[in-house]
Amino acid sequence: MNLDFNKKVSIIIIWLFHLSGLLGLLYIDKNLFASLTPLNLFISTTLLFVNQTNASRLKFFIIFLIFIVGMIAEILGVQYGLIFGNYEYGNNLGLKILGVPILIGFNWVVLTVICGSISDRIFKNSKILSVLIGVALMLLIDLTLEPIAPILDYWEFSGSKAPLQNYIGWGLTSIITQSLYQYFYRDKEVIFSLNLFIAQFLFFLGFNFLT
Repeated sequence: MNLDFNKKVSIIIIWLFHLSGLLGLLYIDKNLFASLTPLNLFISTTLLFVNQTNASRLKFFIIFLIFIVGMIAEILGVQYGLIFGNYEYGNNLGLKILGVPILIGFNWVVLTVICGSISDRIFKNSKILSVLIGVALMLLIDLTLEPIAPILDYWEFSGSKAPLQNYIGWGLTSIITQSLYQYFYRDKEVIFSLNLFIAQFLFFLGFNFLT
């Protein structure tokens, strides 16, 4: 499989950032490297967009809708305890709107795109299965992230542990974002998305097991 130069460089960058981030959190300065999370997410988001094919107004509109859906769901959660349960965000994810970091909206976009691209490649001829597997992959990332989120001052639920409501809310919100992506976003890119998914999954899994 031939990859263009930009994609190769992008893949190298995300692996370097995730590997160095994990080593930094574990062995150098947890607080410092946790505070650099916005930079990591910004770079991952930027490279994800750079590697998309055939940009169009429709694609940008779908991305915008996914961002809005994610932000609204999170604001309802933070402000009213709806959808995900009672929780609040810490200070390591940057600027907030109504208690929700703007980067969280972009994180919904990133997870929807990378998980949706993988599921689309597996179930090319079934949009329904692509949506469901995309949702399952997003839940898998959340399952590995939830235990370490309070440690890194990302967010914390009342009672410390994420409730079942959180995962149900994640699943329902992900169905909406995955449906938007699978049915309306054409020419999905998978190679960079797969690398970013694996890098994120191993990063969270590694931190879980090594702390």
